Amino acid sequence: MEQIEQKKRIFSGVQPSGNLTIGNYLGAIKNWIPLQEEYECLYCVVDLHTLTVRQKPAELRQRSLNLLALYMACGLDPKKSILFLQSHVSAHSELAWILNCFTYMGELNRMTQFKDKSQRHGDNINAGLFTYPVLMAADILLYQADLVPIGQDQKQHLEITRDVADRFNNIYGDTFTIPEAFIPKIGAKIMSLQEPEKKMSKSDENENAFVLILDPQDAVMRKFKRAITDSDREIRYDEQNKPGVSNLISIYSSVTGKSISDIEKEFEGRSYGDLKETVGQSVVEMLNPIQQRFNEFSSDKEQLNLILKENAEKAAYMARKTLSKVQRKIGLLPRG
Repeated sequence: MEQIEQKKRIFSGVQPSGNLTIGNYLGAIKNWIPLQEEYECLYCVVDLHTLTVRQKPAELRQRSLNLLALYMACGLDPKKSILFLQSHVSAHSELAWILNCFTYMGELNRMTQFKDKSQRHGDNINAGLFTYPVLMAADILLYQADLVPIGQDQKQHLEITRDVADRFNNIYGDTFTIPEAFIPKIGAKIMSLQEPEKKMSKSDENENAFVLILDPQDAVMRKFKRAITDSDREIRYDEQNKPGVSNLISIYSSVTGKSISDIEKEFEGRSYGDLKETVGQSVVEMLNPIQQRFNEFSSDKEQLNLILKENAEKAAYMARKTLSKVQRKIGLLPRG
């Protein structure tokens, strides 16, 4: 009898901290869509992670629902992937406490994100900010994830996840899958339109630096027209000497599928104004259907809540299996 090969499992978590940018879409979400066929995918809205910064409750609830609607508008299918809220699966918090007891202070002290966030939120350096990587480890290890799509800024967190899982396995035997970083084959690194040496971020103070997936057409065009280029007039890809122009070419390539060499030929002898206009228009055309679907999904809160309930049940079933195994191994009595 032929054995069916089990799909590898991917876990990814995104905070509901505001609207996503085209950098999030082109660099990550767009590449997640085909993964639904090849892998078993869990996409978690990590609302508990946002609590390290004070939140307005009504806004957090709305952003959490909006992120689910946006995921679906971008092409993630709740029937093919598990889309759920972290706070709806209590095993995340339960495993995080256990893993706290297997994580060393020295490891957490080395986390550069803690140092960065402590500087930005000096009036609220809470314990959650310090133990954030442990909750992230629990998120991943609960689902025995084989692969985790991460950016450069999360690399340290995945390393500590692997270290803690390895430590636990060495003490109690094979319990956790040791996750690997998942780097998609395609996926542009989209830079700021105002400071093209740094990554595009929705938390940038300059709103002209980023384009949100839900930005209206006139805002998208305005931001691209204001994009920083250089004093040269040649349209060619050169990250080191022409970061602004290279970023525009990279965005256009990601949106249209055209190669960089073809784009250079297309704009030979043309102005930066032409480039900005064309790239902006291509982004508008890409975002239109996403925005239409988002409006449809977000207007039906009852359906969104039903999807969250059904998907949380699937996630909780998977998480409970891991948590029960961990609790048994460390000596906690099973529930009656």
